[in-house]
Amino acid sequence: MGFLDQIMGALGTAGSANGAAASLPQEIVKMLGAAGGTGGMAGMMSAFEQGGMGHIFQSWVANGANLPVSAEQIQQVLGNGQLAQLAQSLGIDPAAAAHSVASALPDIIHHLTPNGTMPSADEAGSMLQSLAKQLMPG
Repeated sequence: MGFLDQIMGALGTAGSANGAAASLPQEIVKMLGAAGGTGGMAGMMSAFEQGGMGHIFQSWVANGANLPVSAEQIQQVLGNGQLAQLAQSLGIDPAAAAHSVASALPDIIHHLTPNGTMPSADEAGSMLQSLAKQLMPG
């Protein structure tokens, strides 16, 4: 099973990727990109730490099992503005966006940290560009 299939399975859309679910991994990768509102992967990790949820993010980076995150926790970390923007890009409501991000983000972060450590900003940028190309349709 490929990485995109794994993400689609986590979203409950196993099989053909379509609609908002198909766009979600791409939107998360954009959000994690250097230009993203989260400040990249390091910024997102910091937001989780500031919200008292650093251990959750660290479990996604580590080589062990990923701890789950709830839609409410995602909303707390991303804030209403960024979640509303993501929801608008996907054509879904913010609550559905938070739930979808909670389903997909742990696997995406885990995929981007194969050695169990956070990559440097340059490495993260390269990995995000590579992942974005993998997620492009067609």
